[in-house]
Amino acid sequence: MGGWRAMAKEALAQVSIVGRFLCLFHVTNNYLFSPTLVYGPSMLPTLNFTGDVVLSEHLSHRFQRVAAGDLVLVRLPLDPAKIVIKRIVGMEGDTVTFFDPNTTALLQTLVVPKGHVWIQGDNLYASHDSRHFGPVPYGLIEGRACLRVLLIFRLLYGVGFLHFYGLKIVMNCVNFSELFAKGNADDSRV
Repeated sequence: MGGWRAMAKEALAQVSIVGRFLCLFHVTNNYLFSPTLVYGPSMLPTLNFTGDVVLSEHLSHRFQRVAAGDLVLVRLPLDPAKIVIKRIVGMEGDTVTFFDPNTTALLQTLVVPKGHVWIQGDNLYASHDSRHFGPVPYGLIEGRACLRVLLIFRLLYGVGFLHFYGLKIVMNCVNFSELFAKGNADDSRV
């Protein structure tokens, strides 16, 4: 009888450890920082077309500490299930002048309303951003990109494929002497 009691106590202790870990992981991933795989042409040349992993922190936007020039993760106003990464070009009260792809007018000018930000991709010709759907409410900002992680993976795993949590991410071959000698422009920016 004492053997079963000891096993049950040990099992409960193990379940408690796993539960604490999952709680800590949830809080860290949703409220502090999380890795995010970003890909696509809208942020070229800052981020790679084939994909980069960025570490995004989730505190700045909660305390309204984002500013023009920051890369932010934003839920699309037209499709809240999608999250995109864009650069903040204007904060509330700023006057923004832009080319509107929806009209034939060359330039449009507007003042960003209170509680909103104006976001644009770095590659203006391949970006679906505030020029298409207008200023974005501040509440749709999910986080601020603070570190590009893929450079570290490229340095550690050099060539071939990277296996990360069961996902296979195809990587470009990197020649380390070439990387440090030339200072690859794509990998030197965050």
